[in-house]
Amino acid sequence: MKFVDEASISVDAGKGGNGCMSFHREKFVAKGGPNGGDGGDGGSVYVVADDAVNTLIDYRYTRRYRAENGKNGQSRDMTGHMGEDITLRVPIGTTIIDEDTLEVLGDLAEDKQTLMVARGGFHGLGNTRFKSSVNRAPRQTKPGQPGESRNIKFEMKVLADVGLLGLPNAGKSTFIRSVSSAKPKVADYPFTTLVPNLGVVSVRQYKSFVIADIPGLIEGASDGAGLGIRFLKHLVRTQLMLHIVDMAPFDESDPADNMLSISRELQRFSPALAERDRWLVLNKLDLVSEDEHEALCQDLLEKTGWKGPVYQISALTGDGTKPLTNDIMDYIEARRERAGEDPEFAAQIVEERETVEQESRDRMEELSEFRRQRAAARKAGLDDDDDDDYDVEVEWVQE
Repeated sequence: MKFVDEASISVDAGKGGNGCMSFHREKFVAKGGPNGGDGGDGGSVYVVADDAVNTLIDYRYTRRYRAENGKNGQSRDMTGHMGEDITLRVPIGTTIIDEDTLEVLGDLAEDKQTLMVARGGFHGLGNTRFKSSVNRAPRQTKPGQPGESRNIKFEMKVLADVGLLGLPNAGKSTFIRSVSSAKPKVADYPFTTLVPNLGVVSVRQYKSFVIADIPGLIEGASDGAGLGIRFLKHLVRTQLMLHIVDMAPFDESDPADNMLSISRELQRFSPALAERDRWLVLNKLDLVSEDEHEALCQDLLEKTGWKGPVYQISALTGDGTKPLTNDIMDYIEARRERAGEDPEFAAQIVEERETVEQESRDRMEELSEFRRQRAAARKAGLDDDDDDDYDVEVEWVQE
């Protein structure tokens, strides 16, 4: 089935039932008094995170969801039935946004975490409620209140500790296959991953982390080229990024230029994300003669001015991957320990993630607006370019 990580829907909570106006009528009972019952509350709309769901595909085909209305009250002081709530299941890691106000309603990061997105209307009151010592036969009722209606957007982001970044064919999928049990498609010809892949890396007993392989970027991705930057948002929740560079590109391009092009795309997408901890991983060194290893790597570092951690590996043969995964595990554990002991550091992490999410959301909105303008221009006959980089059909393959 298709992998869908964004969806926009409308939700309508149920209306509250109206109150009833009724008077007791019985033989030999004079002036029986009011006995109109209240209505029932309208049903509400909830969103719940479910680890059995891994895509938002269902919400691409059904775009409107309505909870049940409350039933009206009846005579004999009978209260109307409450409207039934509806629950929408989404993948863990889904953010819910009000499309009209752009307010973030919630972030479902744990299994079974639940959020009310539209509250049902309050029930109406029957005339029994208005009886008093000075008003023995009230002819007053109260109608039920309408339920809330919202246009909301689901944004799914995969939950991973480490994210892989790089050009197509840099060896990201081969790396994740080498260090985990994940089996993304790889081959001996050039092609690119179309959907994010997750793998669990077991380093030591009871010590593991989750790594995410997102589709590769190309020059101009921030302007919509190739698969664009829509999948970069999946790096928002990661703690560390591994920038994988192909040291033996099949097109004989300069690895330093390739690295810098990805850094520029990342900076344009989100400056805050570009500042996150990133390690450089020089891959495919098995295709380079040993005499040229150090010279080639040093040349790249000098051209790029890279000052961060550097690892030399071959994802295909596994050379150098063990020290890398051990260091990643140590980094993640140290970070978690510090966050648990230092409230300021924990708050800084949350603030940083919120900043990245907002920057990424703003950038994606800019691209969406550009797409709408281009579509309008094409419809008006002002744009003869039939090539639409955004209309990319991606498939979620289950093996």
